[in-house]
Formats: sequence, C-alpha cells, structure tokens
Amino acid sequence: MPLNWSPLKWAEKPQLPKAEGRIAAIDLARGIAIGLMIISHAVSGLVGIRNVPDWGMVPIHFLTKFSSSLFILVFGIALAVAFLSYTQSDDWPKRRLKLWLRAVEVWFWYKALLVIEMLPFYPPNEIVDALLYGRFAIWVEILGFYAIALLWVPLMLPLWARAPLWGRLATIGALIALTIWLQSLTFGGNDILKALLVDHEDHYTWGQISRAPMILVGLLIGEALLRCYFDSAKRRRLVLTLLSLGALMVAGFYALAFVSGDVPAAMLAVANNVGKHPPGLGFMLFSVGGALMLLALALAGGAKAAKALLPLTMVGSDALKAFIFHIVMVFLVLRFLWEGEGMYTYPQALGVGGLLILGAAAWIWVTRWMANHR
Repeated sequence: MPLNWSPLKWAEKPQLPKAEGRIAAIDLARGIAIGLMIISHAVSGLVGIRNVPDWGMVPIHFLTKFSSSLFILVFGIALAVAFLSYTQSDDWPKRRLKLWLRAVEVWFWYKALLVIEMLPFYPPNEIVDALLYGRFAIWVEILGFYAIALLWVPLMLPLWARAPLWGRLATIGALIALTIWLQSLTFGGNDILKALLVDHEDHYTWGQISRAPMILVGLLIGEALLRCYFDSAKRRRLVLTLLSLGALMVAGFYALAFVSGDVPAAMLAVANNVGKHPPGLGFMLFSVGGALMLLALALAGGAKAAKALLPLTMVGSDALKAFIFHIVMVFLVLRFLWEGEGMYTYPQALGVGGLLILGAAAWIWVTRWMANHR
C-alpha cells in the first residue's frame, strides 16, 4: 500500500462521482445489521434477557451488539451515496423534501409500532404518554431516532459537502466532546430532553447528538466508497483500512477489559447492554469496531456476496419494511395474539429470529413484485 495513500484523501476534492443504481454491498451490510437486530429482538421479546443461558449471552447476544452501530454507519453511508453529490445541484430542494417526507413516514411507523409493542402490557394512559413523548418504549425507539435525524441531516448535508476534511474531522471531535459535557448535566430534571439529545440511563432511546458522530463517520466512509468501490485496487485498500480500524477498536475493548481484571465479566456486561444508553467507551469500542469489520467484509464480498446472501440483501434493500414486519410478528402476533412470551426456549427463539429474517425478505419480494405488476 503506498505510504501517501489515505482512504479520506478524496474528501479534499470538490466533486463526487455519482453512483449508478444501488450498490448491493451496502444493502448487504444493512441487511446484516437488521438480521442481527431481528435475532436480538426475537430473543429479548419472546424469552427475556434474564432467561437467556450463559452460552446465549456470550457469544451470541454479545455479537448482536454490532447491529445498532452498523445500522447507523450504513445510514450515513447511504446518505453520502444517494444524496451528498446532489447538494449543490438545482434539484437539491426536491431531494431534500424527499428526505423530509421520509422522516414523516418513519415517524408515523414509529408511533404505530410503539402502540403494538406496548399494547399487551401497558394501560392506555401510559401508551398515550409514550405517544406524546412523556416516556419511551424499548424495541421501536431506533425508528424514533431516525425520524428526528432525517429532519436535521438534510440541513447539514450542503455544509458538510463544502467543508474541508479537517473541518469535518473537527466537527466529529467537537460533537463527541459536547456529548460528554452534556451527559454530565441534569437538564433541569428534564430526562426526556436529555434522552433525546444525548441518551439517558433510564430511557432506552438514542440521542441525536451522541449518535451524530457515527452518522458523520458514515458520510466519510460513503464518500470513500464512491471513489473506491468500482476500482478493485482502491476497494481493497478501503476494505483493509476499515478492517484494521475495526480490529483495533475491538482490541481496545479487550485491552480495557484486561486492565479491569475480568474479561468475561466485561463481555457479559456488553451483552447486557451496559454502556449502550448512554454510550460508554467499552461498549462503543466493541460495537463500532465490530460494525466496521462487518462492513469491510460486506464491501469485500461485493455483488457476489450480496447474491449469495440474498435474503439478507433483500432485507437490507428495504429496512423500514423489514423493521415493520418483524415488530408486528414478534409483538403483535407472537406475544399478544398467541400469548407466546415465555413459551419459547432460547434455541426456539433463535429459530424464530431466523425465520423472521426469511419472512421479512419474502414479504419485501412479494410486495415489490405486486407493485411491479399493477
């Protein structure tokens, strides 16, 4: 690898190439993230984390922690590929409106699925309270994060496209520092506002400021992808860079765990979401590091891997529809209508998760086929 090569060097160039059609590897990476999430939700929704055997927590549930970080990184990558190069064009207002309309769609399904998640176990007044942002649910809150992010991201994309690389890196660093400072504040006792901005330990939701650096890192990777993906030599360098960064971050997690004196306990803590809300150093090193490694493998496999793992690629091609499908099946059908909570063993819940991945892929294919034959 040339010593003067950098996967971020493209950021200094004023113009970005435009992707011709979908990049299957991005759909595969997103599908892997959703697949891990579906497995995790099937287990936690049908079995309950407290009932998972030790071998299920580590390594299986431990490895599902790559999901959320990979999902957010791919969100940024997809924005860069599909929108960033158009921010200086005449049709940018139309594309910006498209993102805002998508925000409305995601917000609608967030609230609809929130009702479905809470319906079996909460009285109507508590469900209404959640609908009005008086409290949060658990499993559907990631949609609430994306609904809000899709409101502010279109406003910053033109500024990001014009900013020099040092300005972009400084912005990421500033947001991380701002997150650390804001997490030390009480927000005047307004825990809901704090949760929406920088996470809160009592609410399983995602802070806009605390997660923004991952979106911006995804934008950087997306720009690199546009410049490297269709050149085999450059793509190999990008893959090796992402793989190396990811491995270093995971190694950093294990180094911290070793220093703490109990590596198995640190792994079990991550499996139990310790350090996820609000984000902690150990959890984020492991989750983001693993996400980068999975992303690198998806990019390395390219179109061939996407075809070989077609169900995951199909799921990743329509993330919202896959999310809706699995929440409805787990919480409305299996937990509420079939009263299935606690009725499944851990291996059975894993099997249900696998079937839900295949079911989501089939549902996306069927609805797409129906739309094309109207």
